[in-house]
Amino acid sequence: MIAVSSRPVRRHWNTISFASTLYLIPILDLLLAEIPPGWRAEVRLGLQEALVNAAKHGNNLDPSKTVLVRFSSVANHYWWIISDQGGGFRPSHDCEIGQSRQLPCDERECGRGMYILHQIFDQVQWNSQGTELRLSKRVRDVSRQPLVV
Repeated sequence: MIAVSSRPVRRHWNTISFASTLYLIPILDLLLAEIPPGWRAEVRLGLQEALVNAAKHGNNLDPSKTVLVRFSSVANHYWWIISDQGGGFRPSHDCEIGQSRQLPCDERECGRGMYILHQIFDQVQWNSQGTELRLSKRVRDVSRQPLVV
């Protein structure tokens, strides 16, 4: 089951919550509805990675646990806050992406998912408990074109 709500608070935030599942097509379609077509493939890849991590690694695919996504946009800037009910994730400090946009750490620690998130989104932050991931993306950035088309 997917629940969708909308509430205006300073910025217009929408909320989607769903039971932990890897069937994410309808959820991704909702989250990408306002993204410009040329950027959808890239943002879809990043959001899919983040949602799979929340459902699979955070909630252990437990259908009694939910993933909550709050999302908002202003002009060409988009924000997503993805929360799970798991035990939390602590990214290694060594896994920070530098100016070169290359992962300086061992692949076993950071993996493909961390690399994808840092390549696609302008901001990638976890809360102190490691149960909430904050992502932001500014599209139509003249400094680069989408990575995925």
